[in-house]
Amino acid sequence: MPDYCRLVEGIVKQLVTVSDAVSVTEERDSGTVRVKVSVDPQDLGRVIGRRGVTVNAIRTVVKAASMKSGERVEVDVVE
Repeated sequence: MPDYCRLVEGIVKQLVTVSDAVSVTEERDSGTVRVKVSVDPQDLGRVIGRRGVTVNAIRTVVKAASMKSGERVEVDVVE
């Protein structure tokens, strides 16, 4: 079973300026894995990106990682 938290945390920590404030949690229910990312408020824009481009790229990477296991993974940035 892939560790989506570690994957997302590794990507997000490279993007932010306050890496100690990065928190990634995972919830599993009925075939869906929800990965919730929390960052320092000043880094929120860096993680989301202009028009959501950065967070969508993170979602694409996680989706590619989940293809082999067949799980549905959703990545959400918590404000």
